Amino acid sequence: MRQLFRLAAYTQLLPALESADDPLIGGQAVLEGVMMRAPHSYCIAVRKPDGEIVTEEGPAVRLSEKNKIWGFPVIRGVATLWQSMSLGMKALNFSAQFAVDEEEEGSKDENEKGKSKELPKWMLALNILISFGFMIFMYKFLPLTATKLIQGQFAQLDNQIGFSAVEGVIRLSIFLSFMFALSLMKDIRRVFEYHGAEHKVVFNYESGKPVNTENAQSFVTFHPRCGTSFLMVVMIVSVIVYAFVPVQGFGPMLLSRIILLPLIAGLSYEVIRFAAQHQQSLMRLFVAPGMWLQRITTKPPDDTQIEISIRALTGAMELEKEKGGELVVA
Repeated sequence: MRQLFRLAAYTQLLPALESADDPLIGGQAVLEGVMMRAPHSYCIAVRKPDGEIVTEEGPAVRLSEKNKIWGFPVIRGVATLWQSMSLGMKALNFSAQFAVDEEEEGSKDENEKGKSKELPKWMLALNILISFGFMIFMYKFLPLTATKLIQGQFAQLDNQIGFSAVEGVIRLSIFLSFMFALSLMKDIRRVFEYHGAEHKVVFNYESGKPVNTENAQSFVTFHPRCGTSFLMVVMIVSVIVYAFVPVQGFGPMLLSRIILLPLIAGLSYEVIRFAAQHQQSLMRLFVAPGMWLQRITTKPPDDTQIEISIRALTGAMELEKEKGGELVVA
């Protein structure tokens, strides 16, 4: 049950821990490790309880290269999110095999120590089901229910714009409270430290300087393409979209909020993409709250965590080089 709880808590964080791989490199913190993505490859690096580093590399072809429809505006955001979440779950499964508590490791006999234990498929399926249900309950059902109750007390909310605004504030409050509560957990704080390590190494790579621990540690942990910024934009965009959805009644409103998730994700991706390309425009205000929130979702890493992140980046870029890319990691 404890392992299932850890998986469920981490799965809720997956979108916040993702960094977009557009245009060059992106990554994600995992349990006691980091996953890095190049345009056509990925590498997961995890440190086992005995200190050994284990890796897994593989191809990661973009959906837009398989079918041009996935490269169209808005649709490409949905495709990117889907692929990121799928690869994120794969990375989670791999890292969870090795991220064993010290007390659990000590209870094994000498022949079992250090060996990975693949998670049962039922646990992974149950984790996805619980995580999706929790997301709908926390960020759709609860805000809508609370706003409906408040609407009964204030006639000013008998309009779509006012209703959507209040619902958005409640949704954001729940999200921030949940993130802060998770950050107090020891296991999650470790993940946030690896998240910071991933950001530092990506910054180091993008700077053109040799990628090493000393250089990486000189950069900040806050990155504009972080999934945390994406989630904050989702919160803002959802308020705007829901304000123009002409449905009444609790059931239809809840259903519309679930059905519109792909559209909101796609629009949010376009906002993040545009803001990254026009950092001097007013659009940067959309991603600013996400940068602030990264003070919670990223923590300063130590050198060993930077080492893991560099190992993941090196593995991804070596495989990318085999596919015709250019290896620039020093």
